[in-house]
This record gives sequence, C-alpha cells and structure tokens, in this order.
Amino acid sequence: MTPSRMGAWRRVAPMLSILMVLMTAVAWAAGHSPVVSVNAVNGLALKGYDPVAYFTIGQAKPGHDTYTLRFEGVTYRFVSADNRDRFAASPETYVPQYGGYCAYAMSIDRIADIDPERWAIVDGKLYLNNNRLVQGLWSVNRNGNIASADRNWAAYPKVIDAQ
Repeated sequence: MTPSRMGAWRRVAPMLSILMVLMTAVAWAAGHSPVVSVNAVNGLALKGYDPVAYFTIGQAKPGHDTYTLRFEGVTYRFVSADNRDRFAASPETYVPQYGGYCAYAMSIDRIADIDPERWAIVDGKLYLNNNRLVQGLWSVNRNGNIASADRNWAAYPKVIDAQ
C-alpha cells in the first residue's frame, strides 16, 4: 500500500468502525420481537399474588377475588382492601420490574415466566424469578444482573395485551 493510500485508510477506518458498531446495534435492536408489556395469564398479573404484600409483610401471598384493581390493562389481586388502596395510590411503587417477567432471564436478554414465590426487593423494587435455581444465579450478582436487565428490557418493543 502506498503512503498516500495508507493515510487515506487511517482517516476512513475510524468512520468505518463507527458505522459497523451502529449497524450492529440496529440489527440487535431489530432482533427483539415485541413482548406483552405485563406478564399476565387471562388478564391476571402476578399469577394472582398481591404485589403489596411483598413490601408490607415480606411474603408472597395470593390475593382474593374480592380485592382487585385493573392497572395497565391487567387485573391485580390483593389480600385486603388496604393493600388494594395502597396500590391504587402508588402503583409504580409495587409493580414488579420487567413487566413481571423473570429478572434473571431478562438479564441474559430472554423472556421467561415467573414463580411468585421466587422474589426479592432491591432498592425498593420488586424482582421476580422463574425458580429457585434461577433466583440463586440472579442473586450472585444482583446489581450487575439488574443493570443488564434494565438495558435489555428497554430494548424490547412493548405491546398491550388486548384481553
């Protein structure tokens, strides 16, 4: 290669590198299929568990048909009218992260269902996992997994389930 061509290559190479990174990012983002914004079965979020109970009594508790509230197109159940009213006053405080999908799966850029009995509250936010093993893997590096899952969740196109 002649010196003049070498100089031209040195000027163009950084721009090509940037272009490759941008093309990779676009291809990666385009690779995510839309996901329903809230993990629900037949319109019921959290498999019927009370999201407020995780915070107030530190337990996973199934809610009752008597105490329900619709939020973001799905129904949440509660163990009491008081929990329902707390949720109504500040739903973003109580809804699980990542639409109620598995936090560990999201940290590795996957979508997975949850077991409402596999949960943790970190920095005032509710995180759910799929099973005991997955919860253990997630717990080894909670902060790193949360950071990764936050980035991944933001990249998924969300759709509202029309149930």
